[in-house]
Formats: sequence, C-alpha cells, structure tokens
Amino acid sequence: MRAGGAQVIPRPKSFRIIDHNPWLNLDTRALQSLSAVEDALRAFVPDQNLRRPSAEARLSAVLVGLFESQRGVEAILTRRSQSMENHRGEISFPGGCLENDESVVAAALRETHEEIGIEPSSASVVGELNGMATEASNSHIVPIVATYASPPEWRLSSGEVDRVFSVALSDLVRKDTYSQEHWSFDDREFRINFFYLDDETIWGATAQILFQVMMLAVKHQQHQGPPAARTVVK
Repeated sequence: MRAGGAQVIPRPKSFRIIDHNPWLNLDTRALQSLSAVEDALRAFVPDQNLRRPSAEARLSAVLVGLFESQRGVEAILTRRSQSMENHRGEISFPGGCLENDESVVAAALRETHEEIGIEPSSASVVGELNGMATEASNSHIVPIVATYASPPEWRLSSGEVDRVFSVALSDLVRKDTYSQEHWSFDDREFRINFFYLDDETIWGATAQILFQVMMLAVKHQQHQGPPAARTVVK
C-alpha cells in the first residue's frame, strides 16, 4: 500500500485485512467522465429510512464536490484540524450540523463556503446519497453531491480545517490504494473502506461516501455502455 497519512487509525484489537479489491474486475472508465458520474447520481434514489436520524443524533450534511480535470473526475476533500473535538486530523468532506430550519442542501453549501471559501452559487446540486451515522460525534450525515463546471478556487477560511485538496476518483481504484478491513467489537462488526494516498489516509464515513459515489458510477455505466468522449477543462 501507499504510505498514507500520519493520522492514527483507532483499530480495535480484533481486526483483519480483507484480501479483496472490488475494482479489479470492473470497467472504471466512468470515473473519468463527470457527465457519466452525474448521470449515475441523478438516477440514484436514496433509501429514505437511512435519511432519518435517531432521536439522539445531530443531523449534519456534507458536500461531495466534484469537478473534471485532465485526471478525470476529482473530489474535493479537507483534513480536519487537530484542535477539533471529534475526528481530529481525519480526511473529510466539508460540512456540519444544520442550523435552525435549514435544509441539508443549504447546510452543505453554507458549510463548504465557511470552511473552504467556495461560493454556493458556483455549485450545481446533483442529488443526495444514503445517510449514515457516526458514533464518535453522534451525528447523522446526509451527503449532498454537487458539481462544478470548472475546478473551483478554494482557500482555508475556517479554523476547523488544516488542509483542502482534491483527489481523482480513478486514482482511488489502484491496487496500492484501496483496501478493506473487518473490524470486530463485542456487540457489532464493521467492514471499513480505506484509500491510502501518498500523504493521507481516507477511511471511515468519508471513504464510505467515496465508495458509494464510485460504485454507483461504475455500475450505472455497465448498463449504459462506454462513456462518451469527454471535453477536458484546462
């Protein structure tokens, strides 16, 4: 595997690496085309049961921001500050808790602007993915997907974020990048996705969201045929 980041992964005592890469036998060319990814996500209907948080959980939204470059479709990610109470130093999508009667879309766009300076008006909202719960922060996350016509300009504009960067989805299917682990606790078991980059490790909810986006695009393309020739934004 590639080097990954410096963060400490809180693995349980009982875990094992799963020797399986689901991308090896799949045609992943859809990850090179923003239109192919958009088509797949627009066709997806999220599970409404997964959209409802538990009574104790805080409803949150994150923005999965995508754009196309010479490397294909890229996703915008951040590294949370080490000063944060939860998920410190972890790779995440920009986002946070809803305010007042705010919608999940409004919250995702607002938090993205507050954290990394991207204007909400530059985003084209594509759709919503399945929600998920995080135990460490007691949050229920609703991922909102948005695309940008050209690579957006970002800047650190919040103490909650130490770094902002992008990663090509096609880079995440490499043999030395993707890995799965089986985590076992006394009362539950999990299958965890990992993406090891040269300088960061993506895991947890962020990796699960990326996996969902990528698999939806790849599976959708299987039924639609090869993606059309793309126009690269320089």
